Order: sequence, then structure tokens, then C-alpha cells
Amino acid sequence: MGLEYVDTNIGGIGHLLTATYPTVYRPYGMVGVSPQFDPAVSDRYLADHIWGFPVPVQGHRNSASPLLMPVTGSPAPTIENCASLFDHDFETTAPHYYHVLLERYDIRADYTVTRHGVVYRFVFPEAQNLCLLLAPRRASIHRADERIIEGHQELGGGAAGYFSIGFDRPVSSRDQLQSGIRLRFAGAAPIEVRIGVSFIDTAQARRNRENELGDRPFAQLVEDALREWQAALAQIQVEGGNERQRRTLYSALYRYMGRMQNITEEGRYFSGYDGQVHSGEPDFYVGDQIWDTFRSAHPLRVLIDPQRELDMIRSYIRMATQSGWLPRFPQVGGDVPCMLGHHTVAAIVDAYRKGLTDFDVPQAYAAMRQRLTEATSLPWRNGPLTELDHVYTEKGFFPALRPGENETVPEVHPFEGRQAVAVTLECSYDAYAVALMARELGHQQDYLTFLERARNYRNLYNPANGFMAPRSADGEWIRPFDPKLSGGQGGRAYYAECNAWTYTWSVQHDVAGLVDLMGGREAFVARLDQLFIEPCGNAKYHFLGQFPDSTGLIGQFVTGNEPSFHIPYLYNWAGAPWKTQRRIRQIMDIWFDDTPLGICGDEDGGAMSAWHIFNSIGFLPTCPGEPYYALGSPVFERIELHPPDGPTFTLNAEGCSPQNKYIQSAILNGVPHERPWFPHKAVHSGGELTLVMGPRPNTSWGSRPEDAPPSMSDR
Repeated sequence: MGLEYVDTNIGGIGHLLTATYPTVYRPYGMVGVSPQFDPAVSDRYLADHIWGFPVPVQGHRNSASPLLMPVTGSPAPTIENCASLFDHDFETTAPHYYHVLLERYDIRADYTVTRHGVVYRFVFPEAQNLCLLLAPRRASIHRADERIIEGHQELGGGAAGYFSIGFDRPVSSRDQLQSGIRLRFAGAAPIEVRIGVSFIDTAQARRNRENELGDRPFAQLVEDALREWQAALAQIQVEGGNERQRRTLYSALYRYMGRMQNITEEGRYFSGYDGQVHSGEPDFYVGDQIWDTFRSAHPLRVLIDPQRELDMIRSYIRMATQSGWLPRFPQVGGDVPCMLGHHTVAAIVDAYRKGLTDFDVPQAYAAMRQRLTEATSLPWRNGPLTELDHVYTEKGFFPALRPGENETVPEVHPFEGRQAVAVTLECSYDAYAVALMARELGHQQDYLTFLERARNYRNLYNPANGFMAPRSADGEWIRPFDPKLSGGQGGRAYYAECNAWTYTWSVQHDVAGLVDLMGGREAFVARLDQLFIEPCGNAKYHFLGQFPDSTGLIGQFVTGNEPSFHIPYLYNWAGAPWKTQRRIRQIMDIWFDDTPLGICGDEDGGAMSAWHIFNSIGFLPTCPGEPYYALGSPVFERIELHPPDGPTFTLNAEGCSPQNKYIQSAILNGVPHERPWFPHKAVHSGGELTLVMGPRPNTSWGSRPEDAPPSMSDR
């Protein structure tokens, strides 16, 4: 079970911002291929023209790659003018294979991929006038003979993508056009084009083509990709639920396995972190968005593919060794300073505390400690400490500007701003993660220092209004302040893409402490309840114009953005776990579907899909770094997690149905379980959790203070 439920077009229409592509790739493979649709149409599923098919020198980023386009007749001088109409009713999309009819030419196009290559098969309407256009775009061509074309494209950061294109027959004639080369072929259809790519050099791209593609039949290559996907998707097996829930689950699992990408080629890899080619090391992974993925994607891999997650952690440590810093958004050409926080530390600590310890732990700790003490916390910036970081160290909060006050710190990004509240809260969490690691390694003074920094969130809680609010460098609360609208575009003066209604809950490392700040469990629950019904306060189109990332709204709860992921689970700390169960089912029913509109926010490197998977199977790591999972409400009657070479963990949800969403009782490994959370060791050892589900809340189950999940305040 699995592959037959995947629809790669889910998410092809964005709710406001970024839509997905119907990409064909091997799980975690270096190459990902989707057609080049009309770039003016951002909602890929709504595009009705295909411009061409990529030579995937940029890995999964195809938009600027060289393009191939099969045509008939006398083609226009530019590949853009040769675009063909297509119809989804004559399209087949799957993780391992893509087929489409190019209606303008009556040409059928098919392709599949290997880890470092792609094979295209173009079936023309008649065995004559066989023609391909090659638009190199920004690529340089080194070799062009009757069967092979080779070249490279500069990718930035000292990295380059190399390609070796092989044709199944000689080129009979070649013409130079305005934006590329027209290649004519003789013989019968179909034409097959086999392409190897590399980040190392052209010779490696040629070997990748010869070794992975060679002259193997197209059908066999499709079958190989299919089998690899079947094995990967079998890591999660479910029973029960409905067709829609199975389709959304396995489509999410497919989408999640697109990141990170293993760029190792025959035991070697190019590193954009020192500009060198390395060999004799474990597989090297890039292509991550750690601000998004640390919350759900990395923890999910710890559960279902721990050895691969370990290789990703090792990759991060090598990046730090090679470049001097732990990265934020590692790409093939090096780190891209996107978003905020230093959440690589959370991914490393989470893996370590869940038993993945086979890496250079002292080196990792030194890199984590350096990142938190020597690197700026400014959003969208890399570099040393700035004067704002020194204010944070001295006063325990990142200072904000008053409305209308001009920025005087040159390092602040002119558009992204200071995001002062978000930086304080996310750095507090990162400090907690490093404190946990320091304690594990016996660094007592570091443990106490970082634990104290982890309490910095308290410095921004304003008891007068009950929100995490901005303060100026002199300690005064910023006024005027509106928890919905203050902060400008995306709230960026104070927050990150969301507002105070979201960020007030960004204390996942010390929920018990946040409960106390809000006046106790009843007040905490009341505030959470209000979050889910609080209106926008003005027209929704005005609100979303200011907060375009705040899609999937339920009140002021933002389903479509990562800082919200843990929020529905917070009822578990306040004696009302049944409300978590209710909210999770509501979120899943409303905002996730098996249609092109089925992903309510940006996919963000698999983060949204991983969160969907956790919600579907009934639990979430609300605080990565802590080895436990908060319970929600599974949508399937039986879930089995099958990590490669590891024991199976089984979750039974007896009586689960749309109405039976509430946990009545639980048994963990044969013992009655009264808590709305369970430890990772129960999964790691191959345990079994049984939940008895019912139609009405059991308000006594998990409601005692001692039932609450762990929190920093318990230490």
C-alpha cells in the first residue's frame, strides 16, 4: 500500500503564495524533474502550456535549467514560442513517472528518473520530421557531436551543474536558432534522450548517465523507480480511514521525501562549504529549510528512517567544519541566510536524545555553541554579532523599533526587519536545546547559562494584554500595539510572517511556564479557545494582504505556517487533551484535501507534509530535542511505522471514525496509560499503543497536573 494513493498534483494551486510541482524523483535523490510550465502562471496546476522539459542541472530546481522541447514542422525561433497546450485529462503523474500529450504537436512525452539522471521518451505522430529544440539558457556547451551534448551551468557560490546528454540515434542535422539549437533526427519514433547530471564535473555526469541509464530499457527504469518508491512509502502502513485520508497521507509522504537531497556521486560529493570535492565519507545531503523542517520533517525521519537522518546530521556537522558555521538553509552552493533562529541545533539535539549518537558529538556541540554565542541572530543574515545581539545578551530580549523610528543598524535586512519578538522567542528555544545537550555531555556551566537564556521568553510577555509583545532597547513596551496588525508587512518589525496571536504560543520548550504566566490552566485554555475563534478584525482580504503566509485560518490560528504547528497540542499541558483531539480533527478535515488545493500553506521543504503525517497518525513532537510525543487524534484505525532494519511501532485507534475522535483510554505496551503523551523509547523499541476512541470527550483522561508532558519548568 502507498504508491497507488499518491497524487503529485495535490498542492498545485497555492492558497495565496507558493504552489507545488508534480515532480518525479527518487526518495531523497539528487535529481527532481517536472515540466517547465508557463512561468507567468504561479499556480502550476492552472497552467495550460508546457514550455519544455529540463536538463536538471540544478537538482530539484528546474526553472532556470536548460530545456528540451520536442516539436514538428518548422519551429519558431525561440523555445517560448514553441510551447504546447496540454490537458490534465491526458496526463499521468506519479512519484516515479510522468506522461503528457503535447497537443500542439500530437507528441506523447514520458520520463522517469534515477538518482543522478533522467530519461525522456518522445513519441511523434509519424516516423518523420523528428525534431528537438535545446535551449541552453544560462548553460555553456562544451561538446556537441552527433550523439552527445555536454556542458555546465554556474549555480552560484562556486557550484556548477554539469550535464551529459545522450541520444538514442545520431543527429541528422543541427541548426542554430535565436535561443538554442534545433536537432533533427531520422528513423522511427520514439526518440529517447538520456541525461546524466553532476555537481562534480562533466566526466562524472557522463559516468552517471552511462552507469545509471546506459542502454537499459525505458520500462525497466520505470519499474526500478516504482519499486524504490514502494519500499519508501511502506515505512508507514495504515488501515481504516477513507480514500481521501489515505490519498492525502501518502501524497504527503511522497512530498516529504523530496528533501534533503543526497548529492553523493559514486562515493564523492562537491561541497559548496569549502569548494572542494570530497570522497570516502558518508553520504552528503543538502537542500534544507531548517526553520521549517526542524519542527516536523527531521523528527519524522528519526522515526521512520533513522540512518538517513543520521547521515543528514553528519552532513550538517561537515558543513560546519568546512565553512566555519552551522548553516540555516544549506544548498548545493553553500548556506543561504533565510528566516531566523539557529534551529539546526534543535535537529541535532533531537536526533541525539532519541538515540542517534553515531556522529562526532564534541565537534557538533562546539559548532552549536559557537552558533548561539558568536553568530548574529538577525533574520536573513549571516555574520558575527551585532549591537542588537549584544542588547539581547545583556537584557534578555531583542530590541524593537517604535513605529516610525528609522533603522540605524546597517546589518538589519531592509525588508525583513528585526522581527524582534520572534527572534527572542526562537533563540530562547534554541538555547534550551543547547542546554539539553550541554547537560548530556556534562558541561554544567554551559547548561546553566543556556538554561537561563531559555527563560528569556518571559521578558516579552506583557501581563497587561497577555501577549508576547515588543520592547524597545530601553525596556519600554512598544505603543501603540495591536496583536493582530502591528509590525507591518508580515508583522516583520516584531514577528515572522505571523502576528502576536501566533507567536505568543512559541514557548514549546516551557509550556508549563507559559501556563503560569497566563494565570493558570483555566486561563490558558480560555486563551487557546479564543485563538480559534478570534476574527481578523477587518476584512479578511485586508488581513491576508498584510499576512500572506497566514493561510488556512481558523480564527487567528494559522494552519498554513510552521510557527503554528505545535499550538493545537498545547491543551495537553492544561488538563484538556480532548480539546487537542477535537482541534486536530477539525484542522485535518477543513484544510487538507486530495485536490490541487489540498495543501493550505507553502510546502517548505516537506515541513507541511510531515506535519500532516504526524497529525494523521495521532501524535507530534511538540518540542524537538525532548524525546516524547504529545497525543492528538489519529484518523486511521491502525498505524504501523516500519523503519528500515528497525522494530515496528504500532498505534491502534479502536473504534476510530469521524465521530469517534476522542480518546477514552489508552494502553501502552500492555500497561494502562493515563497521560496524553508517550516517550520516544516506546517507539524506538518497537512498542504498541492502543487508544480506545469514542464520540464524546473523556474529560478526566489526561487531565491531572501530573499527566502533562514534560516542560522546562519541571527541571
